[in-house]
Amino acid sequence: MNMVWFLSLLLCILGISEGASRTEVVKVGAIFSLSSVNGKVSKIAIEAAEKDVNSDPSVLGGRKLSISIHDANYSGFLGITGAMKYMVADTVAILGPQDATMGHILSHLSNELHVPLLSFTALDPTLSTLQYPYFIQTAPNDQFQMTAIADMISYHGWHDVVVVFTDDDQCRNSMFALGDKIEEKGLKIPSKVALPPYPTATRTEVHNVLVNIKMMESRVIVLYTFSKTGFLVFEMAKSLGMMEAGYVWITSSWLSTVIDSTSPLPLKTANSIQGVLTLRLHTPESKRKRSFISRWNELSNGSIGLNTYGLYAYDTVWMIARGLKELFDQNGTISFSKYTHAGSLSGESLDFSSLGVFNEGNELLNNLLNISMIGLTGPIQFQDRYPLHPSYDILNVVKSGMKRIGYWSNHSGLSVEAPETLYGKAGNRTEQLGSTVWPGGLTTKPRGWVLPLDGRRLRIGVPRRVSYQEFVTPGSGNETIKGYCIDVFAAAVKLLPYAVNYEFVLFGDGKENPSYFELVNNVALKEFDAAVGDIAIVTSRTKIVDFTQPYIESGLIVLARVKNLNSSPLAFLRPFTPMLWIVSAAFFLLIGLVVWILERRDNDEFQGHPRKQFVTILWFGFSTMFFAQRENVMSTPGRFVLVIWLFVVLIINSSYTASLTSIFTVQLATSPITGIDSLISTNVRIGFQVGSFAESYLSEQLNVHKSRLIALGSPQEYAAALKNGTVGAIVDEQPYIDVFLAEYCDYSTKGQQFTKSGWGFAFPRDSPLAGDLSTAILALSENGGLQKIHDQWFSRKSCSSGDSNLDQEQLHLQSFIGLFSICAGVCFFALFLHFFLTMCQFNRHLKQDPEASSNRDSNPTRLRKFLSFADTKRGGLSKRKIEDTFSSERGEN
Repeated sequence: MNMVWFLSLLLCILGISEGASRTEVVKVGAIFSLSSVNGKVSKIAIEAAEKDVNSDPSVLGGRKLSISIHDANYSGFLGITGAMKYMVADTVAILGPQDATMGHILSHLSNELHVPLLSFTALDPTLSTLQYPYFIQTAPNDQFQMTAIADMISYHGWHDVVVVFTDDDQCRNSMFALGDKIEEKGLKIPSKVALPPYPTATRTEVHNVLVNIKMMESRVIVLYTFSKTGFLVFEMAKSLGMMEAGYVWITSSWLSTVIDSTSPLPLKTANSIQGVLTLRLHTPESKRKRSFISRWNELSNGSIGLNTYGLYAYDTVWMIARGLKELFDQNGTISFSKYTHAGSLSGESLDFSSLGVFNEGNELLNNLLNISMIGLTGPIQFQDRYPLHPSYDILNVVKSGMKRIGYWSNHSGLSVEAPETLYGKAGNRTEQLGSTVWPGGLTTKPRGWVLPLDGRRLRIGVPRRVSYQEFVTPGSGNETIKGYCIDVFAAAVKLLPYAVNYEFVLFGDGKENPSYFELVNNVALKEFDAAVGDIAIVTSRTKIVDFTQPYIESGLIVLARVKNLNSSPLAFLRPFTPMLWIVSAAFFLLIGLVVWILERRDNDEFQGHPRKQFVTILWFGFSTMFFAQRENVMSTPGRFVLVIWLFVVLIINSSYTASLTSIFTVQLATSPITGIDSLISTNVRIGFQVGSFAESYLSEQLNVHKSRLIALGSPQEYAAALKNGTVGAIVDEQPYIDVFLAEYCDYSTKGQQFTKSGWGFAFPRDSPLAGDLSTAILALSENGGLQKIHDQWFSRKSCSSGDSNLDQEQLHLQSFIGLFSICAGVCFFALFLHFFLTMCQFNRHLKQDPEASSNRDSNPTRLRKFLSFADTKRGGLSKRKIEDTFSSERGEN
């Protein structure tokens, strides 16, 4: 109803009378601010297009196109009055309006009166919706331009962007579109700063805005405004040192438009925009385009340069002419009818009869949306109300003007090849841009952010650990706080391409390990700028802070008490104690000697040269270990001794094999726990480290009752609790368990890690330091730096309890003393029997030889005779030979 009153008031002011009749002149309106760059260029291009259309009678069939241009002069009210003037004057279409604010208002009027609005400068993305069916954007709207900017930011790897924009409909809605595209790529806009509507921004307002931006971390600034405000922003930025190295400035197409049309720029202005990136609507090269460019100086009289919007203005006029031609070919005429839908208001007489509804407006709209033609800007066609194949030139402002470093299109993304050459290459998304000169004259890509310029050092929270101080060793300052985690952080900071001024602040009372959740929460609350230490990256913490790349793998695992032996090169000796090995070796020698003595007189295999007999003793004794003796045993005592010894060998071999198998394949556990599942199913109490997230994980995720959870503060408490049965197992992170097991070998992990995570450094949300340190940590991992730091702090240690474990696993001499005693007794009995029988034979032999038994023989002579007799093979010598032997001995005596 307010709109009705407003329209009625305008009609009264204008004093426009009713009139709607068919004419040979087809009226088209245009609304621009003629003092603006786009207004001046568009006016010239529209008049040139009007002249070209009317010079070709085949287009409108002899009718003349009459385009009336209304100067809105940056005023929404003047723009509306111009539109009303056209609506009552049988106007079939309106070129414009120039800005989106008027576009939103006039679209409602256009919807009612069916008069199409065609704009190539009001590119607010929200004007392309179905709410405004009669509003046609003949140039790609800012949704595509914002996508191009987001792709540029993502391509260069910048994460945070500050947006500065004029607070009007077009800029504001375009910034919303940019925010959506930035979010899709996982990037962020930490700050959006609005400037007063164009052209009312003052130097003071712009200065205050830029001072605030300078104090922010981000150095990537997107500027969407218009020429007067835009150049004021760059002038103030130059004076504040914000056009120096380290900054990145990206503008919308307004900058390229002004540079194209105003050449050369004033020296002060040109110097203030060096290194800026800007966009320009891409128009492919063609003969018609080159011809029009060559005409431009004549058309403009050298007053202003041609920009891309001039080409779109020319093509838009031709679009209307082609649409009208289709309309005339279909209906042959155009007509208007009175606007009768407003009704009347009580007590008032409002006359809307002068407003004419374009009867063929819907047909003309459809003709325009279905158009297919070639213009100065290339192929003209619509798809879902958008111009087909929107694309942009990406330009870099340098001293010589603007240098094109690439293109963007919705088909191929960023590219150094012209978009029209890539349309036939489906799926080609290889993004690439040419070399760029950045603010300050640098050619290397700026980092895009800096540490806050508030002059203070970063406060880094460090846990004040009381156990496992290999990871963080508390001290009183940066130089005295040490540990594995501290060394990793310091090494990563050294790899950053900039200096980081920081100080460590200990967190905790020093009586027990602090709560790591509270430490991380203090980072989220900005009480600390970061947290460094053995901080596990878990879900609850990632919801409130950002973590770096993990620098060590971690995860919860179960620790229980076991008897575990580590392997070694001499592991095969472990089944027997040294004494058992010595006794076993001695018995092998003893058995060889005993059998040799028992078999010496009767068995040829045990006779021969002394060296051969010595080897036979050794070989026979040790070959029985494998039941592989080659010599036959002929005597009954020898066979009896061998049978008993082989039984002993069988027992020894079986025991050795069983013990060695047990050592290498079985861990003799003191509890039935095999992993987290079996641990949960029992009722035993579970230990955890004070301050660890293991407590919350066990109780909240695995539903372990808190009464079963016992807090432990040190490796010594771990060992004591497991040994005395206070807890049946301990659940802790793998790095702590590795350090514990280096000292205590009566314990071992059970099962696999049942969580997968790692340790990282915590930073507040959206802190660029987290990303840069992640890159540094990856570099440390690749160059071996992380491993070197790990080896410095966690070199291998021998287990203090290893000897006792080995002693418990080994077989002792006491276990076999009975077998060895029996075997030794049998050997001595066999030897005694053998000597007794040999002595009896020797005595019988002396009785048969009276001379040999003479009392004159001394005891040594008798012993030599006995040994000679015992060494003689039984039945192997003649009686005469024996007598000769005895005679020679008597002669010697």
